[in-house]
Amino acid sequence: MTKLTPVAIAAALAFSLPATQAQTAAQAAGTNDGKTLSTVTVNASADASAQGLSAPYAGGQVARGGRAGILGTRDNMDTPFSITSYTSDFIQDRQARSVGDVLLNDPSVRVARGFGNFQESYFIRGFILSSDDVAYNGLYSLLPRQYIATELFERVEVLRGASAFLTGATPGGGGIGGTINLVPKRAGNEPLSRVSVGAGSGGQGSVAADISRRFGPDGATGIRVNAGYHDDGTGVDDEKARTAVASVGLDWRSRDVRLSGDIGWQDNQLQRTRTNVTPGAGVSFVPAPPDASSNFAQPWSYSNERDVFGTLRGEWDINSSVTGWAAYGWRRSDEANSLANFDLVDSSGAGTTSRFDNTREDSVGTGEIGLRGKLRTGSVGHEWVVSASSFDFEKKNAYAWDFNNRQATNLYNPVYAPLPGFTAGAFRGGNLAAPNLTGRTKLTSFAIGDTLALVNDSLLLTLGARHQSMQVTDYAYGTSAVTNDYDKSRTSPVVGAVWKASKEVSLYANYIEGLSKGDVAPLAASNRGESLAPYVSKQKEIGAKYDGGRFGGGLALFSTTKPRSMLTASSLFTDGGEDRHDGLELNFFGEPTRGLRLLGGATWLDATQQSTGSATTDGKRVIGVPRLQATVGAEWDIPGAKGLAVDGRLNYTGSRYANAANTLEVGSWTRVDAGVRYLTDVNGKLLTLRGRVDNLADRNYWASSGGYPGNGYLVVGAPRTFTVSATVDF
Repeated sequence: MTKLTPVAIAAALAFSLPATQAQTAAQAAGTNDGKTLSTVTVNASADASAQGLSAPYAGGQVARGGRAGILGTRDNMDTPFSITSYTSDFIQDRQARSVGDVLLNDPSVRVARGFGNFQESYFIRGFILSSDDVAYNGLYSLLPRQYIATELFERVEVLRGASAFLTGATPGGGGIGGTINLVPKRAGNEPLSRVSVGAGSGGQGSVAADISRRFGPDGATGIRVNAGYHDDGTGVDDEKARTAVASVGLDWRSRDVRLSGDIGWQDNQLQRTRTNVTPGAGVSFVPAPPDASSNFAQPWSYSNERDVFGTLRGEWDINSSVTGWAAYGWRRSDEANSLANFDLVDSSGAGTTSRFDNTREDSVGTGEIGLRGKLRTGSVGHEWVVSASSFDFEKKNAYAWDFNNRQATNLYNPVYAPLPGFTAGAFRGGNLAAPNLTGRTKLTSFAIGDTLALVNDSLLLTLGARHQSMQVTDYAYGTSAVTNDYDKSRTSPVVGAVWKASKEVSLYANYIEGLSKGDVAPLAASNRGESLAPYVSKQKEIGAKYDGGRFGGGLALFSTTKPRSMLTASSLFTDGGEDRHDGLELNFFGEPTRGLRLLGGATWLDATQQSTGSATTDGKRVIGVPRLQATVGAEWDIPGAKGLAVDGRLNYTGSRYANAANTLEVGSWTRVDAGVRYLTDVNGKLLTLRGRVDNLADRNYWASSGGYPGNGYLVVGAPRTFTVSATVDF
């Protein structure tokens, strides 16, 4: 019981506070006309801005727009980029535990796993974004880097496409196909006291509390407290996961000034989690996936991560036309794990494992300042912005890897062994008990932009540029001697246009770049140690957006090129090759008829390696990227059964490859998920009951291939999983 103390305290507070009925407007929009439950209009801004959150769209599953980087919160119809913002009501109704669970609903995103551990990674338009590069309230790398629970967030925003101008270069070099921003919760105008309990497959249990109040004249001061706890098994045999989260969000507003602050904590502990499967040289074809419930992880393997993070934001209306803002964020993290990843020896399922221990400590400090304003020059309107940002990250790391001390096992008939001691031949880096400084990343940037409103404001033209400096220093394990010092810079432009063809239709186009650190030449190169210039990814996109009031959607055609490094025949290391992703993206959302809510779409991708310098890879498809992926979700209020709704979701991912030469094809997969929700009034209190079954048919499938550039490791999809929960608003 002691493990539940933080949540138990929060729950007790919720019961003792004055009873209120609180339900957001988005929830009310997603139910039938027969309900008379009260609603709350939330005006408090999650990012301390006058713009506030974009309003929910019809059906309440997504918002009308989202944050477009330094341009601020924009309506999707007025933006030359594609944005989807998933609401907290949708997150809760789908019982999504992680950011990856939320993004299962996005047709442009597929969830994978980071290299060597259990970190979530996201393929967006076929490019990898690691969870290190997820933004929190507009600032990068402040959230837990392996797994991000959802209890603390009001919105999960997906900005598709490159974004060097909008958000700056990501610290980890991702963000070429899109970025993700998580918006913290804020106190609404009405008191909220909400408690949830749940259970799931494998004996899993959960409890959460969400409490908010506003105080002072006109409710100027707000506080929102969230806490959650999940424990015990999963749908996979003998796999254990425990996650505890807590946060406090504060905000204050006056006529001209808005302030907000957040502090969060997450403790994520995994035991015997099923590992990646890496095909070796002897694998001639990808074998069939094992039973989705089976577990080939070694019984002694574990991974623990603890994070504390926070942000401060402030905004001041200097006059009626100009507003200034400033923000700062920080994170402190500790990780420790003992892993035994599965190396596949051949296509029969035979494999080996070896022990790999790792410890890590992270320290992040990041901030931005800026001014934005409006003016008119004759018939032309301007929304201008200037900003500066800084990011400073240090990591301390140590490892021990007994690569040559391998244990034989099998994918279908696992062989379990006790924890092996490290042999004298184990590779070691630093002291596991006291890791030393091994890396530092410093990013600074300056940006200026202007959105011009022309032709009676029916044509919006966005112009801008960001100058980015990137300094990355690597240090030796154990000694912290400098092994590489990268210091480069680049100016990234943007041109975007929106033509409002009618009230319902907007046409748009953009040219925007992505930016990431260039590679360093290896020892085998004639120019070993040389740092390549920053990789400049170039995106061209045209599209159309439709908003019929209750149902909307978009169609985008894009082409993005990303440089890649290569070693020439003369041993020169250069960035001569590239990956090219040409795609067509369709998405839809809303409530086309009362009581029926739709969400989903499809993405067609032609992602190829070009000018690689090798006939075995030139023109071949990029690892892990399918030609077609689609997601279709529907939710229906049952006629005549007030408060009862059912939902279903179909996910399809086409075949992919697990190696650059495209000789290892990973089969396609289709998964069906279903859920039910019932809302009722019990003695004046709102009770919500939810049930869900993921992977309804209990399919066995390889959920992803790759998740780290150049690697094609495989991850087995989750088995049929049941979850139920009950939520009471007091």
